[in-house]
Amino acid sequence: MTIQAVIFDIDGLMLDTEAISKRSWGSVMAPAGYSLTDEVYHQMIGRTEADVRHLLADIYGAQFPFDEMYHRREDRFHELVTTEGIPLKPGLLELLAFVETEKLAKAVASSTYAKLAELKLTIAGIRQHFQIIVTGDQVQRGKPAPDLFLEAARQLTIDPADCVVLEDSQAGIRAAHAAGMRSVLVPDMQPPGDEVRALADAVLTDLGQVPAVIRRWNSA
Repeated sequence: MTIQAVIFDIDGLMLDTEAISKRSWGSVMAPAGYSLTDEVYHQMIGRTEADVRHLLADIYGAQFPFDEMYHRREDRFHELVTTEGIPLKPGLLELLAFVETEKLAKAVASSTYAKLAELKLTIAGIRQHFQIIVTGDQVQRGKPAPDLFLEAARQLTIDPADCVVLEDSQAGIRAAHAAGMRSVLVPDMQPPGDEVRALADAVLTDLGQVPAVIRRWNSA
């Protein structure tokens, strides 16, 4: 097996958006009397809208006004990213240059929905690097199910075994493993447990270390 394609997550992996997202959720939940702890937010990371809906209902009760909170949170997130911008994660531009120089295929596979994925990538200035973008509203099941990554591989016309997934979340690493792909974990806000570390083929501190790992795998 050689690495022929690199599949990128967005939030917390390429873009430093998780802190912004947590701020936006907290700013709409607090006035309604709901406290968003780090523990709760960490469970939301990497999940689709539908999964987050069920999660918050389990935590706060069936009366939690998800639709109202979600749309208000979305407006607040848009306000924050359009005024403050979206920082890139360290090493991303170097990694994209490596992938393009080596002529590796690439795709985005993110639990967010298509319109928001486009917004984030555009504001961050990296939309032009990706032709294939698969989002949580385009597949039946979100992470940790493998659907997002398998759909990305299908659109790339590359065998899943020849793909590597780059992820920051536990759900994402589990999804990559279920898809039969190699995975690289670059932790962000969510502390990875021992089980997830064991599932990942490599655990790195930033994206700038990924090229060396791919070179090593492809020369083995």
